[in-house]
Amino acid sequence: MLQGVRGCRGGWIQSTPSLSRSLFFTCTRTPLRRLLSDHHIDRASLPAFINPSRRSPHRPTSFPHTFTLSLSRSCSSHSFLSMSTGATAETTKDPNQYRLPTDLKPTHYDLTIHTDLEKLKFNGFITAHLEVKKATNSITFNTADLTLGSLSLTSSSLNEPYVQPASALQIDTKAERATLQLPATLPEGSTAQLKVGFQAELTGGMMGYYRSAFEQDGKTKYYSLTQFEPTAARRAFPCWDEPLLKATFAVTLISRADTFNLSNMPAESEEAYDPSASSSATTEPLSWLAEKLTGSTENWKITKFETTPPMSTYIVAFANGPFTYLESSYKSPLSGKVRPLRIYTTPDVIHQAQFALDVKEKVLPLYEQVFDIEYPLPKLDTLVATDFDAGAMENWGLITGRTSAFLLDPQKVDIGAKKQIASTQSHEVAHMWFGNITTMAWWDYLYLNEGFASLMGEVIILNKVFPEFKVNATFISSHLNRAFSLDAKLSSHPIEVECPDANMINQIFDSLSYAKAASVLRMLSNYVGEEKFLKGVSIYLKQHLYGSSVTEDLWEGIKTATGVDIPKVMDAWVKQMGFPVVTVTETKDGIHVRQDRFLESGPALPKDNETIWTIPLSLVTVGADGKPVVDNSIVLDSREKTIPLDTSKPFKLNAGTVGVFRVLYTPERLAAIAKEAAKSKGSLFGFEDRIGLINDAPALAKAGLTEVSSALTLIDNFRNETEYLVWSSIADSIEVIVNTWWEHQHIVDLLNSFRNKLFVPIIKRLGYEYSEDEDIDTKELRTKAIVQAANAEEKSVVEELRSRFNHFLKTGDDSRIPPDLQRITFKIGAQNGGQAEWEKFASIVNKPPTPSAAIAAILALTSFKEDKYIEQTFNFIDTKSRDQDLIYFFSGLRQNFKYRKYLSMKFKESYDAYVKRTEGNFSLQYIVQFSHDSLSTFEDYKETEKFFEGKDTSKYDMTLKQTLDSIRSKALWIERSTTDLVNWLEKKQKST
Repeated sequence: MLQGVRGCRGGWIQSTPSLSRSLFFTCTRTPLRRLLSDHHIDRASLPAFINPSRRSPHRPTSFPHTFTLSLSRSCSSHSFLSMSTGATAETTKDPNQYRLPTDLKPTHYDLTIHTDLEKLKFNGFITAHLEVKKATNSITFNTADLTLGSLSLTSSSLNEPYVQPASALQIDTKAERATLQLPATLPEGSTAQLKVGFQAELTGGMMGYYRSAFEQDGKTKYYSLTQFEPTAARRAFPCWDEPLLKATFAVTLISRADTFNLSNMPAESEEAYDPSASSSATTEPLSWLAEKLTGSTENWKITKFETTPPMSTYIVAFANGPFTYLESSYKSPLSGKVRPLRIYTTPDVIHQAQFALDVKEKVLPLYEQVFDIEYPLPKLDTLVATDFDAGAMENWGLITGRTSAFLLDPQKVDIGAKKQIASTQSHEVAHMWFGNITTMAWWDYLYLNEGFASLMGEVIILNKVFPEFKVNATFISSHLNRAFSLDAKLSSHPIEVECPDANMINQIFDSLSYAKAASVLRMLSNYVGEEKFLKGVSIYLKQHLYGSSVTEDLWEGIKTATGVDIPKVMDAWVKQMGFPVVTVTETKDGIHVRQDRFLESGPALPKDNETIWTIPLSLVTVGADGKPVVDNSIVLDSREKTIPLDTSKPFKLNAGTVGVFRVLYTPERLAAIAKEAAKSKGSLFGFEDRIGLINDAPALAKAGLTEVSSALTLIDNFRNETEYLVWSSIADSIEVIVNTWWEHQHIVDLLNSFRNKLFVPIIKRLGYEYSEDEDIDTKELRTKAIVQAANAEEKSVVEELRSRFNHFLKTGDDSRIPPDLQRITFKIGAQNGGQAEWEKFASIVNKPPTPSAAIAAILALTSFKEDKYIEQTFNFIDTKSRDQDLIYFFSGLRQNFKYRKYLSMKFKESYDAYVKRTEGNFSLQYIVQFSHDSLSTFEDYKETEKFFEGKDTSKYDMTLKQTLDSIRSKALWIERSTTDLVNWLEKKQKST
C-alpha cells in the first residue's frame, strides 16, 4: 500500500501441563522469530538473552545452542510459556488477547456477496473450510460491523450439522472477534465447514466494503469497492483476518445486470439470475440468495470468479459498479505467456488512465526478470476510485487507488503528477511479490512489504523504465529525508515494531515502515552490491512462495547470495529506533570517527545513546588519476574508530548519500568539502553528495551540533548550481528554517530576501514558458524557482502569476497556466483574491477536470488571507468536502502562516466530529499531526499536551507523541539560534 503515512510487554503464567507440547529447536538452524510468530508466542515475554527484539546489558555473548520452549494451551486457547533454561520470564500481556487462537486454520473460503447500489447495502454468505490443528471445542473468528445470521457447522466428528443463532456467539467488540462454543470437541486432524450469512450498510467510511460516489449527467451515482489492509476484511465478511492465516478464495458476486463485477481473479462464468431456477436450488448460497431477492423484479446477474492461490485476507478484493476500462497486455519473459492488463475507472475519467496502464505494462516483465519468478495470476487490473483513504492498495490481481495516484490528462501533463503515478503504479506492482506471493507473518514485519516495494518499485525498477527521473538522487530528498525527520525524534520506533492490535497496526504505516526501511535496504544493497542483493532477495522469495516470512528469512536469503553476516550488519538498523550521526575529527595520520544517536532536539543523553550500529562508511577519496575512488569496505561497528587517510587531499564519508546517517565535520573540513562539491566541472563529489550535504546542514544546526549560520553559508556556496535536485534540496532546507521562525516576521522577511537572491536569477534565465523539447530537469527547475520566489513574495513573480490567473478567472481559459504552475498560480490567486476567486476554486473542487486541478483548488481554498474566506473554507470542509480530501485541506491550512494557530483551534473545537468522521481509517492521525506539528513555542507544546489529556488517543498515540516532539524541537532551536540567525541574515543583507 502506498500512503499518501510498542509494543506490548508482559507476563506469562505457566499453566497446568494439560494439552502442552514442547518445541525444540537449534538456534543456528531455526529462526526463533519465525517459531514465535507461527505459535503466537509474544517475544516480549522472553528473557533478554534470547529475545531478538530486546537489548540488555546482561545479555551474554553466547548461549546454549538448544533449549526448550514448552507451549501449553488451555481450553480457552490461552498460550503459556515455560523454559528449561532456568530463566524467569517477565510478566506480559497474553498475545491471545489480540491474536486468534491457532487451534483452527482456514484453508478455503466460498464467499458470495450480493451488492445493492441503490439501497446502498450488501449481504453475503460464506462457507469457511477449516482444518483442526489442535483439538478444540470452540471456534473464534474476526467480525466487525456486520449483522450475522445463523451459523451452521458441519464436521465428520459431528453426527449432524450444529446450527446456532448469531445470539449464541460471544462477541468481543474491542478485539473484533466472535466465539462459537461447540457441543463436542473437534479432534486434531479433522476438518469442518462453518457457514454464516451476514449483511451490512455500504457506508462511505473507505474501509471494509464501502461505497464511492461520482457524478454523471448531473446525477450522483455510486459504486462499491474494498479496502481491507490492515484489518478491515472482517468488516466485509466473517474471516480469520490475520496475514499468516492464508487460504484460497472462490468469490461470487451478485449485482444488477448493468454493472461490472471485479475481483482478484478473472471471471470464470457470468449469467443472469433466474428466480425460477434458484427457487429449487439446493446449494445454500443460492437458496440464501433466492430468499434475499424474493419479490424483486429487477435484473440481477451472478459472476463467479476463479479460485485464488493461497492468500491473506487483507489482499482479497472485489468491486461492483458502472466501470469502463482500457486494456493492454504483456508477455512474460520467463514463460512467454501473454497476460491481459486493464485499468478501470468511471466513464467520465477513463481518458486519463492510459499512462498508468503503460507503466504497469513496462514494469511487470522487469520484476519477473529481476526476481526470476513469474507473476502467478492470469490478469492484473487496476481500479481507480473517487473515494480512497490511502494512496493505493496492492490487492492481488486488482490494484486500487485514488484518482491522483493513477490519472493524468494527456493534454495537460504535470511532471510532478507523472512521476507520482509512475512511482505509485510500480510500487503496487512490486507488492505482487513482496506481500502477496510472500507475506509477512504478522504486522511487526510490515517493512518486508512496504520497504521493499518503496525500494524496488520507486527506485530499482523505475530507474530502468524512466532513467530521466533520476530516481536514485530523488530518493535522498524524498524517502531518506522523510525517514530522518521522523527517526530523529525520541518518540520514534524501530522499523520492526510490536503491533498488539488494530489501533497500533494502523499507526505503523508511516515513514519508518516505508522510507526508513527502504533506506536501510538501499544501504545494504550498496554495501553487498546490487546484483548480489537482488539474487539474495530472489532466493528469499523462492523459499517462501505462497507462504509467510519474518526478518530472519530475508537475512538468510541475502546471506546465501553474499556470504556476508547480514544480521550483524542489519539487526540494529531494523530492531532499534534511531540512526547515528558520525563525527569526524582529523588526526596526524587520518581521521577519527565516532557514532552517536542523532536527535533533532539536541545531543542524545547516555540513556538514549546505547545503540551501536554497523555503519558502512562509504569513504570517497581521490585516486592517483585524479578520479574519485569509493571504498565500501570500511565499516564503523564500534563507538569510535581511527581510519588511516591522507587528509591533505579531498575526502568525504557517505559517498552518494547512500548511508542512513548524518556526518558532522569540523567547520574547516566542511568548507573544504563544499568548495570541492561546488566546482562547476571535475568535482570529486557527485550531485548526490551535494544533496546530502545540503540536507544535513539545517538538521545538524537544529540539533545544536552546528550553527544555523553555517547551514546558510553552505547553501550560499551553491548559488551557481545547475542540477534541479540540488536546487530542490536548497529550497527544502531554507523552508525548514522559514517554517521554524514563521512567527518572527523580521527573520521571515530576511529569509525571503535571501531566497529571492538565489531563485530569481533562475527565473530570469528560464522564463515562464514550458517547451516539449525541454528535458525534465529544466522544467522542474523552472517550476521550483517560480514557486520559491512566489512564496518569498517576489513582487514581479507574484504579479506575473496573478495576471495569468486573472485571465483564467475572467475567460475560463487556462491556457496561460502551465500544468506545472497550476498550484502556485491558484495559490497566488487566492492570496490576492476575494469572493469570486473563492467560488471559482470551490467549483473546481466540486467538479474537477483532473485530480491535479482538484488538489490545486483545495490548497487554494486554504490560502486566503482574510478571515471571511477561511471561515467559508472551514464550512466547506465540514459540509461538502470528501473525507479523503481532509488531509489536503489540513495540509494547506498548515502552510498558511496567518491561520496556523487558527487551524489548531478549529480542530480542537470540532475534535469529536473529526474523530467520528475519520474513525476506522488512516486520516485521523494525519489531521492530528497537520493541525499541530507546525507550531513552534513551548506554550504551544503545553497547550497541545493539555488538550489531549484524558482523551482516548489509542488510534493516534504515536503520531501525537511525534507531533509534540516536533513542536518542542522547534522551540528549542528558536531559543538556541535566533541571535546567530539574525546576525547572519542582516550581515548578508548589507553585503548585497
